[in-house]
Amino acid sequence: MAKESTNSQITALKNASIEELQRKHKELFGNQEATSDNKIYLIRRITYRLQEFEYDGLSEKTQNRLAELINLYDPINNKAIRPKISMGTDTQKKNIDHDRRLPIPGSVIIKNYRDKKIEVKILENGFEYNGKIYKTLTAIAKEITGGHWNGYLFFNL
Repeated sequence: MAKESTNSQITALKNASIEELQRKHKELFGNQEATSDNKIYLIRRITYRLQEFEYDGLSEKTQNRLAELINLYDPINNKAIRPKISMGTDTQKKNIDHDRRLPIPGSVIIKNYRDKKIEVKILENGFEYNGKIYKTLTAIAKEITGGHWNGYLFFNL
């Protein structure tokens, strides 16, 4: 019976107004205001919360496994797997990480620009585009567009 109730609540969310969704969010999250007025976001968040109540959320074992997988395989947000470069003498060692905005070396950035698919491979010390090695993303953006672009902005990083 509770499953049917949850399913009907979830179905009803599709026809709810933003104000109704924000009230439902507040009700389900202990008077916490919704951080968005995006209807799809609110529906997904409320749906997830309703399912959490029905199925008692994720088990502790599952939560621990998820955290473990994130630590191992999240190349963008996990600083632990980023290689460190040592500079200086033994008495004055300094570790320099790769730029945090970049994925780990070996990753590929894909961008569509003027109906052309652009693929840039992240290297240890630079970037590879069309078989050429570049020092910066800005140089690649200039090669592609013919004008000056900030490489990080051009590639949405």
